[in-house]
Amino acid sequence: MTTTGHRYQSEFARRYFSQGEAMGEAKGEAKGEAKAILTVLEVRGIAVPDEVRTRIATCTDLDQLEAWIRRAATITKIEDLDG
Repeated sequence: MTTTGHRYQSEFARRYFSQGEAMGEAKGEAKGEAKAILTVLEVRGIAVPDEVRTRIATCTDLDQLEAWIRRAATITKIEDLDG
């Protein structure tokens, strides 16, 4: 019996599970970015209403999260977060 060294033997299984792992990594990255935005806003003394906090915390668009991080560093009121 030969082994391929892969955790999953079929091509389908390898592809399916690698996609799942990548999605998990992206979700983890988005969660970290959201936490960073909220931390920056908190440190800067900018109040974040619950609905905005929820929108940030549930966002999975990494480009949007990056834009919010950049804005969070310079805005003076939460209304300016969306540019």
